[in-house]
This record gives sequence, C-alpha cells and structure tokens, in this order.
Amino acid sequence: MANNLNVEVIIKDQSVFKKKALIGYVKDELMRKTVLRIGSQITVFELEALQENVEVIFICELGRQHISELSGDGSTVNVSDVDLCIHIYRLNREGAIPDSIGCDDTETTAATHYMLPATSLHGLWESLIFDSNIKTDLLQYARSMLYLSKCGVNSQLISCNRVVLLHGPPGTGKTSLCKALAQKISVRMADIYPQAVLVEINSHGLFSKFFSESGKLVSRLFSKFAEMALDLRTLVFILVDEVESLAHSRASFTGNEPSDSIRVVNALLTHLDMLKEHCNVMILTTSNITGAIDIAFVDRADIKAFIPQPSPFAIYSIYHSCLQELLRVGIIIGTCPDIINDKKKFLDVQSETSNHIGIGNTEISLIELARESEGLTGRSLRKVPLRVLSTQLVPEKVVRIEEFITAMLTVVKQMKSEQNEINKNVK
Repeated sequence: MANNLNVEVIIKDQSVFKKKALIGYVKDELMRKTVLRIGSQITVFELEALQENVEVIFICELGRQHISELSGDGSTVNVSDVDLCIHIYRLNREGAIPDSIGCDDTETTAATHYMLPATSLHGLWESLIFDSNIKTDLLQYARSMLYLSKCGVNSQLISCNRVVLLHGPPGTGKTSLCKALAQKISVRMADIYPQAVLVEINSHGLFSKFFSESGKLVSRLFSKFAEMALDLRTLVFILVDEVESLAHSRASFTGNEPSDSIRVVNALLTHLDMLKEHCNVMILTTSNITGAIDIAFVDRADIKAFIPQPSPFAIYSIYHSCLQELLRVGIIIGTCPDIINDKKKFLDVQSETSNHIGIGNTEISLIELARESEGLTGRSLRKVPLRVLSTQLVPEKVVRIEEFITAMLTVVKQMKSEQNEINKNVK
C-alpha cells in the first residue's frame, strides 16, 4: 500500500481557481518529476495555471507509518511510490487583533487573535528543530483528538479534553511550537474547518490590572471563546503561555493568600470542562515550572510533552539552517556541507572528527561548533549569527563560510561565559 506524502500549496491572493481544479494541476506538476525531496519547495512551475495561481509548493512529511524509515528533510521519494495528499490554502494577511476586557470602565488587552493560516506564522513550523519526533507526534495527536471529537465519541468512555501541555526549560521553543502546531492543523484540517483562529491569552495583563476581579475576568474571557466555538465551521485554538499564572497549584496557597487566586484556578478548570462540549476547540499551554501547576489541570491535559534543551545533533541542524539562509541572501559565500539528517550517522561522524578522515574542514568546524554550543537554548542559538555580524565582523563585508563559523565559535564561548556569570549572580 502506497504511503501518503503531504504537500502544501500556498495560492496567490488574486487566485480565483477552484481548489479541486488546482489540486489536479498540482498533481500533474509533481507527477512530471521522478523524485521529490522531503522539506523542499518548488517556486518555478511547468504548468501555466500554477504560475498564475500558486506562490509555492512545499513537499512535507510522509505518513506516520514511515517516520522510522526516513529521517525527514533531505530524504527523497519516488512520486510513483506515494499517494499525494494536497493541502491548498491562502495566507491570511491580517495582523494580530487585540481583544480587550475589563471592569469599572477600565480595560486591558486580555487576548490577541490571529486568523489562521497567518502570514506572521508562515515558516515557523519548519524553523523549529528538535531531537525527537515531537512535531510529528503532536500533529498526529492533535488531529486524532479533533477527529474523535468530530465523530462524536462519548467522552465518558474515551476521555478527550483536547488540552496540550508543553513543559521544559525556558527558550526551548514551547510557545513557538504551540503557535506552529495551530497553524499546521488549520492547514491540514481545512476541509472540515474552513476557518481557524488562534487566541493567545495575556494572563499577566489580567492579573496586573484586575487582581481582585481576575476570577470573574477569566470566566468572562472563556465565555467569549465558547461563543466563538458555536460556529462549527471555525476551529478555535486557545494558547495559554506560562499556564501556571492561571493554574497555580491551590495546594501551595496559605491562609494569607488572596482568595481570588483560588477563584482564578477554579474558573479556569470549570471552563475547560465546559469547552469539552465543543469539538472544535483545542487548548495549547506551556510551562517552565510544572511543579507550580495545579494537579487538577495537569490531569486534564491529554498530552504532557517535555521539551528539553537541544542536543549537539539538534544544534548542528539549527546552525545548518542558519548558514543556508545566510548563503541564500549572499551575506556569506562558500559551500555548506550536506546536512546529516540521521542522528546515529551524526554521532558516528562526530566521533570521527578527531581523526579528520574523509571529512571536510567546514563539516568538522560545524560539528565542533555544535558540540561547543551544548547548553545554550534554542532561542540563543538563533541569535548567534546576528551577534557575529554585530561584534565579530566588519558590517556589510561578505565573508567565507569557514571564517563565519570560526566567528560563531568565538561568540558561543562569550555567550556561555555571560550565562555563567548570570547564573552566579542568581545563586
């Protein structure tokens, strides 16, 4: 049985072609090619209909059953060996839409809305690199949860709260992964839900201005979400970053604690249970300190995924994508070594770098840079190129990739030294 190959197609704003017709043209275009590379994109088309209507075609992942056989980006498949699963969509150009709420004639921005798929989130999913299959697993879990709800499965027999909790140290990409997951699902489930919205709650804003009324405001806010969900054609994602702000453990409250803190937690849990009735709502949450979260909330989460600091293998992949981008725009020149997608192969090559047998100098330098960078967060790793350009090199002077990697190593050592100083002061 052929495996499914997911293909995403972004159409131009002015396109008036019917989706069904475009799917046929895209399949014709891809069938003309013998081999497709996972993770690649096509912007030049043979068919005139695609030139006029399509911005880009992304060759995405294979179906779930072949994940262990193919490492991911860079792998190739024969077009004749797969069933093409085409997802056609147009990016929403609207920016963030603030949602205000308040009391006593005073308001604050309680949440921000993004109509999906949003231009501001375009490419975010692909930019996130992890050691495990966490992205694929989350996508499969999320689609399965929504599918169970859509089919009307009795939640008393098969529990499905549609709540995801990502936890781990700061800077590992938890919030970005939540946003990217919402964007990806909105694309993949567009046939069932033609509209999708991501609502990001500003929990700190709720507390800072209206602490004594926070419980009521949480109820009012979630009631709005329930109203949005009444439109069964709309898929609603609710993002609660640092969820411990709203779901702080009630067991940690003392007799001197304001009762409003408990009311907030109670209100949140009550409305989560109420939102279970809406099959088109998914709650995405993150936390840096899971020990501070109320156990009742943790128990409601269908998925509790730990997002760790990146290993040298993930760091290597992150740096490789950075260098490819800098080469693409001409900031650096040279040749980037072919990426190693398989973790076992990477570890084998890493162990061989000391002998330098059959390994290019650039590849050696990049692997050693990744090893030296272990301990930095994903957020920090993405800042290394900017730091190099602003502190190590002459502005607007094009340099070779080898020189740039050497400068990156210097910056990484500086950043780790700075972090060590901060950690000393914190202690």
